[in-house]
Amino acid sequence: MTLTTDLQPAALRRAFSRFPSGIAALCAVVDGEPQGIVASSFTVGVSMDPPLVLFAVQNTSRTWPLLRGAARIGVSVLGSGHEGICRQIASKSGDRFAGLSLHTDDSGSLFLDRAALWLECSVENEIPAGDHAVVLLRVHGHAAHDDAREPLVFHGSAFRHLGVPSFA
Repeated sequence: MTLTTDLQPAALRRAFSRFPSGIAALCAVVDGEPQGIVASSFTVGVSMDPPLVLFAVQNTSRTWPLLRGAARIGVSVLGSGHEGICRQIASKSGDRFAGLSLHTDDSGSLFLDRAALWLECSVENEIPAGDHAVVLLRVHGHAAHDDAREPLVFHGSAFRHLGVPSFA
């Protein structure tokens, strides 16, 4: 294999797509309206003390400036069957929450039903990182759903599912 020095965004996007990642929806009720983004750059276990997770968001995001001011942000780790929900929330037009089964609490955190994991978070720090910002979130509460679907994975610029081997 020969390394390439093509560091143009399209080439890097193709290269980076070879690393599989989970997908999380980060949502809150802001000024009475649901707001949310999806992130394939979401990482858990950044720190246990204090409890921190992180994700990266594009500087051009129109939703992040609205969401970052929320007292609490609900993180829903998406599972198989959530492909359409992921596309809907990531859409740049229309009612991105129409028809979705949602759960909110007094903090304003907004969660998607049937997610594998819910985390209630607040913004701890935001660090400039080129054309993105890396956002550290402090975890204030969590709920793992045992009846949740298998995780949704993004790999090779497509949604994938983890296969469970059959031992017959």
